[in-house]
Amino acid sequence: MPNRSAANRTTVSLPDFRNLGVLLRAALAVQILALAAAVIKSSALAGVGTTFLGMAAVLQPPLLLVLLVAFFTAAWLLRQPYELGVAVIVVLSALVTVLWHMVLHLRFPDTEQGSVLRAVLLAGGTALAVLGYFNWRHRVLSPALAEARLQALQSRIRPHFLYNSLNTVLSLVRNSPRQAEEVLANMADLFRVHMADNRQLSPLSRELELARAYAGLEQIRLGERLKMAWKVDNAPADALLPPLVLQPLLENAIYHGVEGSPTGGEVRVDVFARDAFLNLVLRNPAQGGADRRSGNRMALSNIRERLALHFDADARLTTHEVGGEFIVQVVMPLRRGQADAAAA
Repeated sequence: MPNRSAANRTTVSLPDFRNLGVLLRAALAVQILALAAAVIKSSALAGVGTTFLGMAAVLQPPLLLVLLVAFFTAAWLLRQPYELGVAVIVVLSALVTVLWHMVLHLRFPDTEQGSVLRAVLLAGGTALAVLGYFNWRHRVLSPALAEARLQALQSRIRPHFLYNSLNTVLSLVRNSPRQAEEVLANMADLFRVHMADNRQLSPLSRELELARAYAGLEQIRLGERLKMAWKVDNAPADALLPPLVLQPLLENAIYHGVEGSPTGGEVRVDVFARDAFLNLVLRNPAQGGADRRSGNRMALSNIRERLALHFDADARLTTHEVGGEFIVQVVMPLRRGQADAAAA
């Protein structure tokens, strides 16, 4: 039998420097270290602010340059062994610090800049401290808490899906038993996807297939009241996104925008890539009713939290009403291929 403890062991990896949350945390960690150094260096509390501002003027340009290089080389860094990635970041920090030290010396020759060796040691030590923080966060906090939260959020989606699908079958049992049998078969396939291990990112092609299959079930139940418009021809099929985001959004749009209306309505799905981001836009008729709006918010909060667990500050879900339409837009980083899925 496989060793479960070995299978569940967290792999050590560099943070994804393409993630806005990672960049902000790295910058904040450096500022905290600089503030601590300013407190230690200052002889009086009143001088901490002046010392910190002086250190910030020296630290900020190298910090921004290192983060910029890390951002553009993030995909390459994530493919390297952890030790090599750490070495690259530390050496990069030291080299940038040396270059900035030389620039300051040439620009302000009469100003005391301190030892180059001391600056290099401080830069390398700071880089190691920041990477150590991310390592600790990844190994100790993120995997266990995020996985448990994802499992809990995922489990809350399944009952809604099962309930709505069973309603479809019940509406067909008496008048169209053969069609009800076909729906049950399709429903079994869809529910198998819901019961699968959905912690990893999923290809957009799979999510679109699932969403179309679900829309087919609902069109059988609602008939001509439900009209679907798909604008996905230019969508990147190999883009990776959290599983079961599109289908619950579609389920939400149908339930809150079409089912309650005697005349029905149209649900429009638009998926496209723009500026290194994947966009999902769903539009449905805006319907009144406090209970429906409350349920709407619960579903959207679920998806919003799962996006945050996968992409941190890089993903967002926004909603607004325009011209009698309720519009949901999801924006997340455009990730492609298996390497990115593993990295995420």
